Amino acid sequence: MLVDAGGAHLGILFAAHHPERTSALILFNATAQWRESEGYPGLSAEADEEIVRLIEEKWGTEEFAALMNPSKAGDRAFQRWMARSNRASNTPRVAAIQARLMWEFDIRSVLPTLRIPALVIHRKNHVLPPIEHGRFLAEHIPGAVFVEVSGSDGTFTTEASDEILIAIEEFLTGARRAPEPDRVLASVLFTDIVGSTERAASLGDRRWKELLEHHDVITRRVVEQHRGRLVKTTGDGVLATFDGPGRAIRCARELRETLRSHDIEIRAGLHTGEIELRGEDVGGIAVHIGARVAAMADTGELLVSGAVPPLMAGSGIEFDDRGAHTLKGVPGEWRLYSVKG
Repeated sequence: MLVDAGGAHLGILFAAHHPERTSALILFNATAQWRESEGYPGLSAEADEEIVRLIEEKWGTEEFAALMNPSKAGDRAFQRWMARSNRASNTPRVAAIQARLMWEFDIRSVLPTLRIPALVIHRKNHVLPPIEHGRFLAEHIPGAVFVEVSGSDGTFTTEASDEILIAIEEFLTGARRAPEPDRVLASVLFTDIVGSTERAASLGDRRWKELLEHHDVITRRVVEQHRGRLVKTTGDGVLATFDGPGRAIRCARELRETLRSHDIEIRAGLHTGEIELRGEDVGGIAVHIGARVAAMADTGELLVSGAVPPLMAGSGIEFDDRGAHTLKGVPGEWRLYSVKG
């Protein structure tokens, strides 16, 4: 059972009274008691009333959603969703009444009676309740595991969600998931505008900039339509990755025809191999090969490395053999093929 501050009291009471029906208890940004008392770092009565007033005035608004989730203060879509969710769950009046009821709960005496596995997760900078409340829970629940994660949001799925899910998985299964691989097999597509230097000189800076912006908008749209990822622009071209060469080839064909209708000619090169993931960027010898293949393509041509045709058997896509070539900076000779059509 996973509960946050709003449901922690009921979750703890249920687990204490029905351990046979509770395999594990996970408490997120939770507390055993909101109000301060001797030796307990709770909130003052004045602070409690201020929170109730805030709920009465702001509940169900985008402003309230941003206050409860500071990392989403600039995300209007999230704020609208959260505000709509709050309005669907409660009216401001009922939400305020529930808050006042929560201030009266004190289940600290119940914590030592828990006899089930318990995980306490608390965001480091969360203020309602602060992290001291999470530490108190973990210290007073027998055998509880305490995990501090970064951030200050009240919503489970926003900040540090990967940290939280990994902690839960390890707690429930006893094993931590292997880290995401930093190398994956991908099809790397490079394109560039043919004669870009001469075109820029003839158009002038302003019109050349407008043409590049137009090119980038079209390219991003076409790449996304073919389920690729536009990694970056390269001045007068792009680097994109795909999960297979078929989509990359179809994307390059459509991109060539679409840009040609806008008086932009491109060349393209494709290679399939293992790439290194570097945040939002990619690297590795496969990326270099893709770039070198693209540089050897003629106007309007889609040139691929010898790694691609065997992967396309039965696809209906045909290739013309362009012979063996030496690629600058890449060991050995590479056979290149031009995609027909």
